[in-house]
Amino acid sequence: MPAPLTCFTCRLNDNQANALGAWLRARGARFREVPYARFAAEKDECTVVFYESGKLVVQGKGTQEFIEFTLESEILKEARLGYEAVLNPDLTLPRLGVDESGKGDFFGPLCVAGVYVNESVVKAWQDAGVRDSKAIGSDRRIAELAKLIRETPGCVFSVVPIGNKAYNRLYRSMKSVNRLLAWGHARVIENLMLQRHRMNPLPVRAISDQFAQDKATVAKALMSLGREIELVQRHKAEADLAVAAASILARDEFVSRLAKLEQEFGLKLPKGASAAVDAAAKEYIAKHGAAKLAAVAKLHFRTAARAQGLPEPPRVEWRGRKSASAKAPART
Repeated sequence: MPAPLTCFTCRLNDNQANALGAWLRARGARFREVPYARFAAEKDECTVVFYESGKLVVQGKGTQEFIEFTLESEILKEARLGYEAVLNPDLTLPRLGVDESGKGDFFGPLCVAGVYVNESVVKAWQDAGVRDSKAIGSDRRIAELAKLIRETPGCVFSVVPIGNKAYNRLYRSMKSVNRLLAWGHARVIENLMLQRHRMNPLPVRAISDQFAQDKATVAKALMSLGREIELVQRHKAEADLAVAAASILARDEFVSRLAKLEQEFGLKLPKGASAAVDAAAKEYIAKHGAAKLAAVAKLHFRTAARAQGLPEPPRVEWRGRKSASAKAPART
């Protein structure tokens, strides 16, 4: 697969340049002096230089992601990545994208989603704002984009929600978040391949984020039909449109199911893992009892032990997508 873009140039007007400079300063970019430049800064593995002539130059490993998730969505307010179809033909190839939501949330299920896209789907979403769900700040906007994705002609999708009771049962059996995630990704790919009669043309590969240090973790979990397609795992896979769409469907499913749990148990269940989550866990146990915690939460999180007044399990190293030294959800 061709490497992501590492250099991009365009022209900005004064308003756009001022907005970009303000955006970079607000997010702690490192500024430096460059001859003939109005400003120059480094942010997220890319260098951004705006020259007095009005020319913007973006360079570095993070160029493509910066263009898609910052320059287009926050500054230009339009998609200009049509040029990528020429520089990177893979962007219009038929493919599957897979992603999950809820892995780092104590309350609520783990939801894994997969999306098939082809050239017509890619073009339909060019100006729609489909991007990594983590870059979308509103649940309402997530729901709007999820509806658009599901209703786009030619798009095929599958969502596998793993409710808390099933999640806790699988975790006890597999004893690993990575193996559980691998099973979920493999299940979604298999579900999509079962619908390959709806795909025109057939996908050439499936793309997912590399959440495990060993790529074989997912490859070994693939089922019969999933083994018929190339599996590509890479960090920051959400930069691919198919994976970004999958992340939106997964997050929409997670948010919807968490809301249903709140309604069922009459209690606010905060997202993520925080002091507010700790407090909600204790309130839930006081109201419903510790025996029912498995119905709404992931019991291997340290939050579960704290909420019940039990000794916290030993801390373990999480060898996941961020780095080999990042910590596991069980540490939360």
